[in-house]
Amino acid sequence: MTINIADIILDPPVLLAPLAGITDLPFRNLVSSFGAGLVVSEMVASQEMFQGKPGVRERAELGFDSSNTSVQIAGKDAYWMGEAAKMIQDNGARVIDINMGCPAKKVVNGYSGSALMKDLDHALTLIEAVVEAVSVPVTLKTRLGWDDALLNAPELAARAEAAGIRMITIHGRTRCQFYKGRADWEAIASVKAAVSIPVVANGDIINADTARQALAQSGADGVMIGRGAQGAPWILAQVAADLFGSAPPEIPQGNALIDMVSGHYEAMLEFYPVPLGGRVARKHLGWYMDGVHTPAALRKAVLIEKNPKTVLALLPDALSPDHSPIEGLTDD
Repeated sequence: MTINIADIILDPPVLLAPLAGITDLPFRNLVSSFGAGLVVSEMVASQEMFQGKPGVRERAELGFDSSNTSVQIAGKDAYWMGEAAKMIQDNGARVIDINMGCPAKKVVNGYSGSALMKDLDHALTLIEAVVEAVSVPVTLKTRLGWDDALLNAPELAARAEAAGIRMITIHGRTRCQFYKGRADWEAIASVKAAVSIPVVANGDIINADTARQALAQSGADGVMIGRGAQGAPWILAQVAADLFGSAPPEIPQGNALIDMVSGHYEAMLEFYPVPLGGRVARKHLGWYMDGVHTPAALRKAVLIEKNPKTVLALLPDALSPDHSPIEGLTDD
């Protein structure tokens, strides 16, 4: 089972969701190393991207020419959306994704993200501007609607397809739900019925069981995993193996896990300026340690340490199966 976007084949049809502050280049590279049909960059604001505001282009930095990477943009102005898309394409991006699903107040209040579901005519001007500006495939990520009274994802999807969108991902919640309650995978079926382009189901998909249920209930062509990949960059490959018969990943344990986490940490330190890299790394280190049940005192020691050499020295003990205690640390 694969998804075709123009001349790009997404195999397996298991995608990494864009997550602010998480799906940066080091993490996307790590997920890709295990196997993923597509990894999507953090959302970047189109006007800020074009104007080169500090930190924005870094969020979209890809190794732009990777065929399994998509750059996601958001905005409210058709001109800037088109200009940002052209810049991203000129840098070698193979796929551009438009965000019309982010529920964050600062995004919605700026009339971007899921706020656009309240004005589909305006939303279409942005879609048309991006599609007309570039020759690479353009995709769309959105939600079921603004709220329970405005469930207009099928209409948006149909109009987006007519405007040239090549794939649509639906998070199975409304904007007003944020991330509360459960994703409604069955509701995604109405979007699938409204279009002929591939539809990807998103929301609460964290493993093979939930992916299987989401596909069955939505009729979608693939799944997108977000929070389920935190601390488990191999989960997309594992889902693909369980559902589609691809080669299962070697899930790192013991020294292999220590090496992987240390490598990810060092990649973040290289990618970000000092001391930002260390701060960004903390959330990832915390998730990795949660996965192996690192004792509280040792976990805290890793997360509050600012010296990278000391962090790297602590990781073997923090990620060890037996969690040998470090002298002077207690769990009090």
